[in-house]
Amino acid sequence: MAESWVPVPPGSGFPLENLPYGVFEGSDRPHVGVAIGDAIFDLDGAARAGLFSDPSLSTALRTGSLNGLLALGREAWTSLRRRVQELLAISSPIASQDRANFVVSRASARMIMPFEVRDYVDFYSSLEHATNLGKIMRPGTEPLLPNWRRLPVGYHGRAGTVVIDGTPIVRPRGQIKQEGGEPEFAPTKMLDIELEAGFVTGSGNALGDPIPIERSREHIFGMVLVNDWSARDIQAWEYQPLGPFLGKSFATSVSPWVVTLDALEPYRTAPPTQDPAPLPHLRAARDWTYDIALEVALQTEKMRGQRASAEIVARSNFRYLYWSMAQQLAHATSNGATISPGDLFASGTISGPEPASYGSLIELTWRGTKPLKLASGEERAFLEDGDEVTMTGYCEAPGKPRIGFGSVSGKILPPR
Repeated sequence: MAESWVPVPPGSGFPLENLPYGVFEGSDRPHVGVAIGDAIFDLDGAARAGLFSDPSLSTALRTGSLNGLLALGREAWTSLRRRVQELLAISSPIASQDRANFVVSRASARMIMPFEVRDYVDFYSSLEHATNLGKIMRPGTEPLLPNWRRLPVGYHGRAGTVVIDGTPIVRPRGQIKQEGGEPEFAPTKMLDIELEAGFVTGSGNALGDPIPIERSREHIFGMVLVNDWSARDIQAWEYQPLGPFLGKSFATSVSPWVVTLDALEPYRTAPPTQDPAPLPHLRAARDWTYDIALEVALQTEKMRGQRASAEIVARSNFRYLYWSMAQQLAHATSNGATISPGDLFASGTISGPEPASYGSLIELTWRGTKPLKLASGEERAFLEDGDEVTMTGYCEAPGKPRIGFGSVSGKILPPR
């Protein structure tokens, strides 16, 4: 493992081989930085100190958002990563300078949205999740609809309600119809989570110019953790025939650190076998998934009062996804649609083959018929006010650097 002049504690998910990008509130304005150990290396401060020779990079790093960097493209991303690793290496000339000019504590920093979300798409790309939902919602029938194995099913979400880790989630209201009853406008009683990961795009394409699957890497900057909060009772009444709307659009939480594809390269792995084979424009020549361990933890109001730690209720892995990021991007642009720097594409719920690996409460509790039994003595079918959900992600294997994503959390507040 490479050594840095910034201390990296054993087991840290933010070694020199990771360097995920984020934005924190500086004393004057938002600053772009990278996580290293328990610290943040201030790229804005480094740019002001003249540590980057490329003027376009220096300008992009001083905008208080990643969008300028995203627009520069993969060659610039790779060049910047290499330069930052040089600056943070133990042999770097700045190791002997006043480090306070460049380093701030992660614990004391207030993180904000790292990029401006221009567009947001949520997919439905887990075979296990789609199968489970089909069994729950359409028992006794074929769980998967005919198109599911042919293309990455998705829908457009609300970019304006994508929020940063730690943002409280207000219980939404919407139209709910109980079986045999009339619709009513009321707070959701079936507030759920969706364990997801998303990718952030960089340089875009021209209208009418699809992105071939073999060029996906040129346009994907990195990944974040995503919790696409869902109101299942609102969703159940509204989703036919056009799909999710108010049951999803009230909030989508993302983690503050964007982990680059370069950092994830040691964990690239083969995807699940696809049967039938995708159409030619969705066939990839290289492996396009990653071994990313994912966890969901729940802490109730009672647990906080008892000073009890959050309880892990699910463990999954990004490698379970049937449709890859490259396929999702190729599909999304196959009709000539455009992407732009800062677009967010979420994976959809990531569920594995075992019940403990299901990535949503509707699966974990089988639509509330098998409530979770918590160590506190409580039960949960869906989320209650005061509950806080935290999702974490990391890559880890012997002989490889641990690559952390940090976490994304949200606490449920009563309806307004």
